[in-house]
Amino acid sequence: MEDVSTLKHTPLHALHRSLGARMVPFAGYDMPVQYPEGVLKEHLHTRAAAGLFDVSHMGQIVVRPKSGKIEDAALALEKLVPADVLGLAEGRQRYGLFTNAAGGILDDLMIVNRGDHLFLVVNAACKDADLAHLKDGLGSVCDVTMLTDRALIALQGPRAGAVLCELWADVSSMRFMDVTEADLHDVSCIISRSGYTGEDGFEISIPAEAAVDVTQRLLEHPDVLPIGLGARDSLRLEAGLCLYGNDIDTNTSPIEAGLEWAIQKSRRAGGERAGGFPGAGRILAELTDGVSRRRVGLRPEGRAPVRGNANLFADEEGRTAAGTVTSGGFGPSVDGPVAMGYVDAEHAEVGTRLFAEVRGKYLPIAVTALPFIKQTYKR
Repeated sequence: MEDVSTLKHTPLHALHRSLGARMVPFAGYDMPVQYPEGVLKEHLHTRAAAGLFDVSHMGQIVVRPKSGKIEDAALALEKLVPADVLGLAEGRQRYGLFTNAAGGILDDLMIVNRGDHLFLVVNAACKDADLAHLKDGLGSVCDVTMLTDRALIALQGPRAGAVLCELWADVSSMRFMDVTEADLHDVSCIISRSGYTGEDGFEISIPAEAAVDVTQRLLEHPDVLPIGLGARDSLRLEAGLCLYGNDIDTNTSPIEAGLEWAIQKSRRAGGERAGGFPGAGRILAELTDGVSRRRVGLRPEGRAPVRGNANLFADEEGRTAAGTVTSGGFGPSVDGPVAMGYVDAEHAEVGTRLFAEVRGKYLPIAVTALPFIKQTYKR
């Protein structure tokens, strides 16, 4: 347990307290895990209307080319990630992965082309290491800066677009993964149409001094409720999205994790800029030859959730190991337990029946397709 006295606060910390949030240590910050409505209602409200999340603990990093040419920053970053950064159009963002020499994942991140610089959003627990990694890898050609004067919020759910439209009408023209700068409540914000719930929604970077005003303005809308970390986790799990440190880590390759879609054609074997990133030998070979284990969705039979770290077996006596659960819990939108984890390739086919070890019992659990809910991004 982290020492509460040393925890950092986001610019919205006092607002969370005023809203009755239950606060917990998370990635070095004092963060809201839930509000008085409770995790279940927060989760279902986000799926039905709009939920507002404080994600200011995450890292916001600017990568600015010293030459002034965005192409130089893109090519430099491609030495650290297997994504096509050079082909990313201005005003668009792309999911990426920092990989290590062994082909494992150091972190996952979002990469934005802002015209004259790249804007990255990285995970809170990894942000200091990511900053050092970027400076070490790009420092000769780019200035790399962590922004410490901005908040970050996420507005997610089927009513998110309509809510935001009341502050900025042009939001209706944005599509999934678009990024732009606009004034909200007379405050210049960076807005992306993306999120971590499987729903349509937005992530909004706000100058820290204006964060409370903009957030309160959004919370005044009858369709919006504040949402804590508890519902954020259940929402992302239903959407089949990875949590760094649970579902992906330095011992997991992008191909094992089912994230090969994040490696565009130009970076694969035969592509115009194939390889050139850490661990490329292993990762490109796995794209061709396959892997011995894969991340899969899992649906326990019955009502009992199966949590992360539960071992999976091919038989109900627990004799033949088959894999491990990495995330699991109750899925309010599907009214039942959901999980994901890694299983040996021979057990990865949808419909395969396995058994999870829970408190000395072996509970039946089926391999299923991800996500558990239909994603509603605005394409």
